[in-house]
Amino acid sequence: MTQFTIEQKHISVYPCDEPDRPVIYLNTFEGEGGQVLRLLRDDGCPAFTLVSVSNLDWNHDMSPWKIPPVFKNAGPCTGGADDYLKLLIERIVPEAEKEIKGSVLWRGIAGYSLAGLFALYSLYQTDIFSRAASMSGSLWYPGISEYISSHTMKRIPDCLYFSLGSKEARTRNHYMKTVQENTEKIEEYYRGKGISTVFQLNPGNHYKDAEKRTAAGIHWLLDR
Repeated sequence: MTQFTIEQKHISVYPCDEPDRPVIYLNTFEGEGGQVLRLLRDDGCPAFTLVSVSNLDWNHDMSPWKIPPVFKNAGPCTGGADDYLKLLIERIVPEAEKEIKGSVLWRGIAGYSLAGLFALYSLYQTDIFSRAASMSGSLWYPGISEYISSHTMKRIPDCLYFSLGSKEARTRNHYMKTVQENTEKIEEYYRGKGISTVFQLNPGNHYKDAEKRTAAGIHWLLDR
């Protein structure tokens, strides 16, 4: 593993021993990349390089546009996704890929919660990722469904993975209760465009088995 820091973001690169393999970029809330990789290896996943990014300004870096707080004691989302994506593409990706052997077979992007929203949003801003996994993605986010239906991806992805906890929509929160309906509609929208997609409903709430669910999404991308 190699670690470095760029503009306060902590990057951990877990390089593959084999050349010419995929690279998955995983934006994390608490630096859980190592735990996710252990689960993937224990499950016998195909060889790949994992690049995990942590110490993110979560409600800024992962949010595509500004929204006010959506639940009690929460801060606003301040819409810094475009700036962070620019940093990721122009500085983090080139530095991380100095550590790999051979060339990059393909790049994927993955994330949980707001990072799952960011993974999907990034496909509309850049063509460097050809696969994406959104685990318990914040697809309740105001305006995201309308954005998806009115904008064009920079490239048609090879495949898209979506998952959600079975209890996540069981809330009185006006925004959060739309998450399952939105996720299912968005997955169906992409499937209707001929993109290989899957939607996985997992037992539990938003916080149950986050690392395990993340590993499952990445494994699905690698198996395509």
